[in-house]
Amino acid sequence: MSVVVTGLGSVGSYGCGRQRITEALASSTLTTSEVDRSQGSHRPQGSRRAALASCLDLSPWLAPAAARRMSAPSKYAVAAARMAAQDAGLSLEEIGGPTAVIMATAFGPTSFTEKLLLQVLKEGPEAASPFFFTECVANAPAAQIAIAAKAVGPNVTIVQGEAGPLRAVARAAAEVASGRWARALAGAVDELPPILHAALDRFAALATPDADGQEIPRPFDRRRSGVVAAEGSLVLVLEDEATARSRGARILARLRGAGMAFDPTACRGSWGQGQQTLALALRRALDRVGVAPKDIHLIVSGASGAIAGDRLEALTLRAAWAGEPLPPLVTPKSVVGEHGGGFLAAAVLAASGASFGPPNGFELDPALGLRPSAGVTSLAPHSVLATSLAAGGAASWLILDRP
Repeated sequence: MSVVVTGLGSVGSYGCGRQRITEALASSTLTTSEVDRSQGSHRPQGSRRAALASCLDLSPWLAPAAARRMSAPSKYAVAAARMAAQDAGLSLEEIGGPTAVIMATAFGPTSFTEKLLLQVLKEGPEAASPFFFTECVANAPAAQIAIAAKAVGPNVTIVQGEAGPLRAVARAAAEVASGRWARALAGAVDELPPILHAALDRFAALATPDADGQEIPRPFDRRRSGVVAAEGSLVLVLEDEATARSRGARILARLRGAGMAFDPTACRGSWGQGQQTLALALRRALDRVGVAPKDIHLIVSGASGAIAGDRLEALTLRAAWAGEPLPPLVTPKSVVGEHGGGFLAAAVLAASGASFGPPNGFELDPALGLRPSAGVTSLAPHSVLATSLAAGGAASWLILDRP
């Protein structure tokens, strides 16, 4: 059974919907906003900006009465799910029933967790709000999608950091391919309240202001200093290809295969040096679906500007290609930021023929030896490899074919 993507819904700093993120990728436009620093949690000279989505109007996809019962991540996820359903030519209610919901998140609903803890600390445990509690768990957004769609299939939330979104799609594709479920909604969601932004900055994860005060993610660049954190959601509609074609659905991408691995050299909060282990796992994943490295026409890299993360990504890819030239490579996190699902959207859009703008002012890092492509036009590459390595050791890959 062949599994395909027939719908894509997205919420991010670039706006709402497939068209908005497609335009951002084509123009290499990163949209960031000033983070509220009034809590006093941030470092005086630390990062000040992020790719925020909190100012977006979600009312076309989310009724106010429903929104009042949700945390920010649940709002993002349900709105993105409705967009994905519409993009697939259906309604969210039509997609429901025998449907799996598989989502990934890096941090979960942080703001409601913060509110619950402050309530307990200030007023005692008896004052803990059930409302805050039900929306502070990592699987709340996936549950809210299932409630909105009346989906009765498996409801799973994957918490594997940067590697989570690709794993969520792989799990969802397996559910559809099993024949047990007609469709799956799969994707990623995260929010970025000030306290989380401050914590990431204190762990030296975020891009530092340059001489002009700009905070720029520079994947594979010798000047990279960290990521630009993002929030939002991405939801895909996955279904059997025969079913999709029978109803005349437009197909965005075909799921050819997936792979995952773990780098045991990684510490809990950063990347390791297990590029040979990861490269071997990647080669095996390609072998399982009958794809040789030379058959990959485009790599959608999860490089984000993280100093150690980009190093491991580059060395893993070079080891997997064993000295052979790599295909063209794009780094969408320079546009969509880290987290929030934008990277996963970029991988699917790449397979459907979207254009990617050139990197801004790239300077080669001789230790990595990788240069993002100067601009990839909408030639609809035959096979796309999406690759994502997470701090802590998780690694995920997806192989996508053009429709």
